[in-house]
Amino acid sequence: MNDPLHLFELHPLVTLTPFGVDVSLNKAALMMFLVAGLVILLMTGARASGSLIPTKLQSVAELLVEFIRGMIHDTMGRDGMRFFPLIASLFLFILFCNLLGLIPGAYTVTSQLAVTGVFAVGVYVLSLVVGFRLHGAKFLGILVPPGTPGWLVPLMIPIEIISQLARPVSLAVRLFANMTAGHVILGVLFALTISGGWALGWLPFSFTVALYGLEVGIAFIQAYIFTVLTCVYMGDALHPH
Repeated sequence: MNDPLHLFELHPLVTLTPFGVDVSLNKAALMMFLVAGLVILLMTGARASGSLIPTKLQSVAELLVEFIRGMIHDTMGRDGMRFFPLIASLFLFILFCNLLGLIPGAYTVTSQLAVTGVFAVGVYVLSLVVGFRLHGAKFLGILVPPGTPGWLVPLMIPIEIISQLARPVSLAVRLFANMTAGHVILGVLFALTISGGWALGWLPFSFTVALYGLEVGIAFIQAYIFTVLTCVYMGDALHPH
């Protein structure tokens, strides 16, 4: 229990092994089901109200929709609205995972590299599929920046390939590392608060409260960064240079 990383360990809560395949439920799986359910309830509840004078729930949903729409227009243009369901689902899921993970006793799904890695690789592969489907072999032109002299092309292509392969890695690690680091620091400060007692515990407790406020902001920022980079990659597929 002295190890702050024990908070990220996963153990089966319900053991399920149909046909010999281990699909046991753990805290991360339950949190993902919870997050998906909350996102669905938010959007369906806002849609069901449908009043001319927006309710609080409807106002929140409209604010989120306008924010996501603006993100898509700024990075992909109007053509990018065909991917609105994907971008909106990705942003809301990551945002809710980040925020719910701040509740004491809850589990931060985005602190698992396996989860962020699947999202990142899935987004990058989809951008490649869209790029080749729309532009065919011409999409390989992304490996040669505009204005590159002919003699530099053999050097630029390997560099651009490495740059492309680094995209899903950086996308996954950025979200995973930020969420993990923040929760580790919170765990350490909370442990210092308990061990310090009434005499000395007030100092780390005050830092814990301040850091909680910072982590709420980081939860929004990291969801935004992951989503806006997704939009950038999809925009490159729609409009390669």
